[in-house]
Amino acid sequence: MTLTPELLARVDALLANGPRRLLGIVGAPGAGKSTVAADVVAAVGSTAVAVPMDGFHLAQTELERIGRADRKGAPDTFDADGFVALLTRLRDPARTVYAPEYRRDLRNPVAGAIAVPPAVRLVVVEGNYLLLDDHGFGPVADLLDETWFLAPDDGLRLDRLVARHEAFGKSPEAARAWSHGPDERNARLVAATAGRADVIVRPA
Repeated sequence: MTLTPELLARVDALLANGPRRLLGIVGAPGAGKSTVAADVVAAVGSTAVAVPMDGFHLAQTELERIGRADRKGAPDTFDADGFVALLTRLRDPARTVYAPEYRRDLRNPVAGAIAVPPAVRLVVVEGNYLLLDDHGFGPVADLLDETWFLAPDDGLRLDRLVARHEAFGKSPEAARAWSHGPDERNARLVAATAGRADVIVRPA
């Protein structure tokens, strides 16, 4: 999406209030979080970096070991404590902090993939559960300076989600089943946190 003047003004206001700010982009699976985060980074330039919560997915082998692989993406399939620790470190720009990223082609996170050097003034954190109170995510909201909740049309969101699953190897039937099953259960959980956001964004 193209950032509106109102959203750009919010970014400018954030940057005017400290050496480093953390902006949270929240939404259900398929809401467009990565796209909006990338748009914010592009608008700010080299002093902004996007850090996805998805880097804290538990490894596929661990999910299989503990019997949660069939609902990957649920809150208890993430290392929430590790995510909180990273955000705490990101608030102190004294040294370079390295964040993990999730590789869909590998179905696993990759450690140390995203560098956040001291010169970065805006860290754009995107993920499903930034405003969730339980499963270890409770401290996250207070570590963010502002949160935007993405609320696109649900039909469009689901279409994009199915297409994404297909692009990474699921059959059309499996992609639809996952999108309307585990992903949709998680989407309802995420939707319940919208009231805690600073602003609701309705991307096309």
